[in-house]
Amino acid sequence: MNVRLARRVSTAAVAAVALTTLSACGDGDDAAPAAADAKVTVAGTVIKKDQALHDLLPDRIKQAGKVRVATDVPYPPFEMFVKEGGSELTGLDYDLGQALGGKLGVAFAFTPQKFDGIVPAIQAGKFDVAMSAITDNKERQQVLDFVDYSQSGSGILVADGNPAAITDLDALCGQKVAVQAATNQLDLLKSHQAACTGAGKKKIDIQTFPKDSDAQLALRSGKVVAQVLTKPAAGWVAKTADDGGAFDLVDDPAAPGGYNASPNGIAVSKKLPELTDAIHKALQALIDDGTVTKIYDKYGVASIAVKEATKNAAVD
Repeated sequence: MNVRLARRVSTAAVAAVALTTLSACGDGDDAAPAAADAKVTVAGTVIKKDQALHDLLPDRIKQAGKVRVATDVPYPPFEMFVKEGGSELTGLDYDLGQALGGKLGVAFAFTPQKFDGIVPAIQAGKFDVAMSAITDNKERQQVLDFVDYSQSGSGILVADGNPAAITDLDALCGQKVAVQAATNQLDLLKSHQAACTGAGKKKIDIQTFPKDSDAQLALRSGKVVAQVLTKPAAGWVAKTADDGGAFDLVDDPAAPGGYNASPNGIAVSKKLPELTDAIHKALQALIDDGTVTKIYDKYGVASIAVKEATKNAAVD
């Protein structure tokens, strides 16, 4: 149940938090667009070109010195503008792209593109890949290849310090819980009611709100004990709201990527299988050396990172 498949997760509301707090994350080592063969610093890590991985790239990419990347902005924490009204990009996908570019010795050049136009643009040859929190599913695999880099679903946001000691979905039984209306997260809470009653507990008192920001106001004021939203958004809000002092993210060991998690992938044109292979191997190298963990930590969502890079992981 990835954010891109489910909905736009109240982008404006979360983006407002991101834009007002981004300066706190601007520690001088945010990734800048990489030039071919340049050393790149991402999340405090210097990334050097791996010649063997560079050699795997298609000749056209080597000659151009760049990979053309489509991304739909803003969609925090995956893609954001550094400043409202500006064009400079930041975010998890952007940083990961710069790290991949540094490892492969080419620039990953990001260009904003409306989400529903990304697949047609890749098919038309306008872009080589897309990095935009895209759910890898069988339908999309018919026209694109995927290198999967995270598993994400729904998460639980609680007040700072977790005063109600919420640990998982079962702990929400009998509690007042906020959720945005008409979302997969609302469906998740409704579907869990049977588990509550089956365990002899009261049902979740579901409080619906028109926007995630409204739900967060209810959580701030103590009207609810938790909010359920996509886990990446929950992690980012917990990290950035009031400089991390307003909310906490509940990490359930039984659902590290979130509830009903599905794979997110870097979408690559099927015309460029060598590029898919190179990105796959470069991603695994960045996982192995700890760079991926540092990038995810920077955005408060370390738990959604995969431990092994896969290709076309979706099975249904």
